[in-house]
Amino acid sequence: MKHENPRSTAPGLVRLQRYLAMAGVESRRHCEEFILTGRVTVDRQVVRELGTRIDPDEQEVRLDGERIRVERQVYYLLNKPIGYLCTNRDPDGRPRVIDLFPKDRERLFTVGRLDEHSQGLILVTNDGELANRLAHPRFRVRKVYHVQVAGVPTREIVKQLTEGLYFPEGRFKAAEARLVKIQKQSAVLEIVLTEGQNREIRRLLAKLGHKVQRLQRVTLGPLELGVVPPGHFRPLSPSEVRELKALVQEGQLAPRKKSAAKPRNAANRHGRPKTTARGPKAADPGRSRRRR
Repeated sequence: MKHENPRSTAPGLVRLQRYLAMAGVESRRHCEEFILTGRVTVDRQVVRELGTRIDPDEQEVRLDGERIRVERQVYYLLNKPIGYLCTNRDPDGRPRVIDLFPKDRERLFTVGRLDEHSQGLILVTNDGELANRLAHPRFRVRKVYHVQVAGVPTREIVKQLTEGLYFPEGRFKAAEARLVKIQKQSAVLEIVLTEGQNREIRRLLAKLGHKVQRLQRVTLGPLELGVVPPGHFRPLSPSEVRELKALVQEGQLAPRKKSAAKPRNAANRHGRPKTTARGPKAADPGRSRRRR
């Protein structure tokens, strides 16, 4: 397999974990773990410092003894079937998403997770930099799911999905939720997430009394599942890759909702303006302008 010259994609000195991610080893977060656990060597010396910078043209990088080079970056949209795991390592030998690709392909990994019993759109790539950003909660990448549940959720239950419920990890909530259709003793919901927790949709619905019977992701950012059959994949078009990268560029974060600020001289709980020993505190227009 031909490799690109690292000089073209990693000029000058680069952080070690970034270079590993660029080479398609894993996402940057996982590459940091590899460094901290002593699995990475530079010029045959174990490196455990995350801030280490290397020159890819002059230094040799290995992971578990295997030479690492920057490969051609590839991007695939896969319709994940039920029963496959979104991991590169499984001690029990269960089927993995990457097993659906030819063995001589570039080193691949999935972006984000769908659990073993879920299906649908998942991005598979060797671009660790993009994978790290797409999976990071601060970019709030929009993901749409079609979920069939036992029973028919009431309007109040659908609303509660967006208001959120508390779990040991914190509050889980959907960005959007709506009832799509009713099928005898079950219903189909469309649920949108912008931040994901482990098995979040299943746990939310279970707590509300509705067991998930089928869960399928149909959208990831600008990507749509379309007519790709389960277990099959297609390469992304150049325009789709550009859209994904534009979605997670620094400075392009989706705006967070701001809570309404309380007036500086808001009334206290008894309805009277707050005062000091010198009487009511007057606003300082000059101070207000300086804070803008």
